[in-house]
Amino acid sequence: MIAIPHKAKQFLLVLAKLLIVAGAFYYLYHQLQANNTSDWMKIGSQFSVLGFLGILSLSLINWILEILKWQNLVSYICQISIKESMKQTLGSLTASIFTPNRIGEYGAKMLYFDKKDAKKIVLLNLIGNSTQMIVTTFFGVFGLVITGLHLEFFQGIYTEILVIAILLIILLTLAYAFRNREFIYGFTFTKLIVKIKEVPRNIYRTNFQLATLRYFIFSHQFYFLLVLFGVSLPYPTAIATIFVMYFIASIVPTIHLMDLVIKGSVAVFLFGKLGVNEWIVVSITFLMWLLNLVLPVVIGSFFVMRFKLKEA
Repeated sequence: MIAIPHKAKQFLLVLAKLLIVAGAFYYLYHQLQANNTSDWMKIGSQFSVLGFLGILSLSLINWILEILKWQNLVSYICQISIKESMKQTLGSLTASIFTPNRIGEYGAKMLYFDKKDAKKIVLLNLIGNSTQMIVTTFFGVFGLVITGLHLEFFQGIYTEILVIAILLIILLTLAYAFRNREFIYGFTFTKLIVKIKEVPRNIYRTNFQLATLRYFIFSHQFYFLLVLFGVSLPYPTAIATIFVMYFIASIVPTIHLMDLVIKGSVAVFLFGKLGVNEWIVVSITFLMWLLNLVLPVVIGSFFVMRFKLKEA
């Protein structure tokens, strides 16, 4: 293998940083320019200073919980400070903005640790993302039942049970067939199960608690925005529809660049059934994207520029 000189590595690292940050800011600028002045004035007219600070504080809590999640997961390997966890969480978010389903986050987080811990970092990130997906799926299915929207996807309870059973059989069959084949960074399915069992239960317990709390924070942030925009819906109906929206959006393969479009489309479809004005739904989705992705990416860009490779 050809060894890359130290100076060349440093140059490539700086180039990669610049490309990541420049690409992230170009995308954000392009999206923000898409909204004309009248749109911004309409959105701004819906808020008091206190209301905006309240919504902003929920975004802050949302990302604090995500940072605490990563700090908790990494404690399996070593103890890191909240500040270090923030660098890794927001920096990897910025680095993964162009990758499908945040897959770039795995590689970005590995760079903060020794090479010998690379597989453990992949495992911990997988556990973190899977936990959030499990929580989203659980409440999404709950939302489908509450709103009655499940009747549009399945004709009758027996068909519903049959579809779920078939999916489970397919998943179990695939898992057994490929149990000894590598499918993610050197892990076979069998080895992955063994490694997952090695992680202490208290880490899983804390991770589920933080993931659930985070889910309720950003779900209710969407709900409070509906209230601020004057949408009058019964709380159970509104929150259940929000649960369904996040569930459907989460199972669509996408990249952060398309996150706004996917969630916006799903939200317009679901809330349109409840008679909510399309402009209101699009505006709320845009604000959620602005507060929960744009701001963290801007902060993460600062950490990306300050990143230094660990010495081998």
